[in-house]
Amino acid sequence: MVGRPRGDVLVEVVDPGSDRPVFRQISDHLRELVASGQVGPGELLPSESQLVEHYGVTRTTIRQALDVLKAEGLVTAEHGKGSYVRPRPQVRRLGSDRFARRHRDAGKAAFVAEVESAGSRPSVDQITVTEERPPSEIAGRLGLAGRAKVIVRRRRYLIDGQPVELATSYIPATLGRGTAIAEPNSGPGGIYARLEEQGHRLDRFAEEVRARMPLPDEAQALRLPSGVPVFQLVRTAYDTDGQAVEVCDTVMSSDVYQLDYELPAR
Repeated sequence: MVGRPRGDVLVEVVDPGSDRPVFRQISDHLRELVASGQVGPGELLPSESQLVEHYGVTRTTIRQALDVLKAEGLVTAEHGKGSYVRPRPQVRRLGSDRFARRHRDAGKAAFVAEVESAGSRPSVDQITVTEERPPSEIAGRLGLAGRAKVIVRRRRYLIDGQPVELATSYIPATLGRGTAIAEPNSGPGGIYARLEEQGHRLDRFAEEVRARMPLPDEAQALRLPSGVPVFQLVRTAYDTDGQAVEVCDTVMSSDVYQLDYELPAR
């Protein structure tokens, strides 16, 4: 963390005649300091003592205001130091572009291409690859029956060192077994490039998105403060023969991603 508490950025005062509680007026003021860039990511908000003096309220009221911002995931507190603006890399995820073949031809998986286009540094860790019987829902999406198995690839994506996404891919074992898909490093262009090398030219992707609160292990892995929801995006990839060749279940920090989709009017 960088920076120091800045009392010089405080201008607004509370309106005692307002119907809005004083602590919420103060949280509104502090939120605007962050939104306007007057206090940037990683910088300290004014200290509790500075806020008490400026607004003429009790320390309890100031802590209520700060608790609102913590619950929103806007700030984090460090004991004995103060409240910092939480760094949040922003990525615009273009549904119409992220799986374009030109990215694979350039040796870049979708995540790498979209993060680099935003001027940030992508990385992946916590990669595990196993061969398992899939959950019934996944088997249904892939059109698998009986005791068919899948290659399961689990990983965590990071932007500039900050975890933002957890992804689990399920690929029919008949397509992935004995290939780089079953290795931690699937090679340039990722697993979609490997599938196309086998003749499964990708034709379309179907995505389902919903918002929910994270499970405890998800919140820990993504380092999410209390109150920050996630997007759960389930994507099925189909080849030109209509065969489902992969299902990817992704959990994304909702305050990092903007999901953009362009839909044709028919």
